[in-house]
Amino acid sequence: MTDPYSYVVIVSALALLAYYFTLLMAGLARGRFKIEPPSHSGPPEYERYVRAHQNTLEHLALFLPGLWLFAYVVSPLWAAGIGAIWPFMRVLYAMGYHKAAEKRLIPLYISMPPIYIFVLGSLIGGILQVTNAG
Repeated sequence: MTDPYSYVVIVSALALLAYYFTLLMAGLARGRFKIEPPSHSGPPEYERYVRAHQNTLEHLALFLPGLWLFAYVVSPLWAAGIGAIWPFMRVLYAMGYHKAAEKRLIPLYISMPPIYIFVLGSLIGGILQVTNAG
C-alpha cells in the first residue's frame, strides 16, 4: 500500500515546479527586456513577470507549510487532493499575468481557497487533537 504522504510529496514538488516556472519566466523576461541586475524596474510588461514570480513566492510561503500541517492533523489524502489545485492555478495565474494584469484574477481566486482551508483546517485540527488528548 502506498504511503498517503507520498501524494503530499508529489503536490509539494508540483508547487515547487510551479514556483520555478515563475522564476524562470522572470529571468527570461529580464533578458528580453534588457533589465540590468539588480534592478526590478522596467516597462509594465516586464514588471508583470516579476510580480507573478514574487506573488507566487509570497503564496508558496503559506501553501507549503499549510499543506503539510493539514496533512498531519487532518488527512494527507485530503491535503493532496485540495492542494493539487494550487500548482496548476499558479501557472495559469502567471501565464495570464504575463499577458495582462486583469488576466491573472480567475486563477488567483481559485488558488487562494486551498491556503485558507489548510491554515484554518490545521488550526482547528490541532485544537481538536489537543482538546481530545486531555
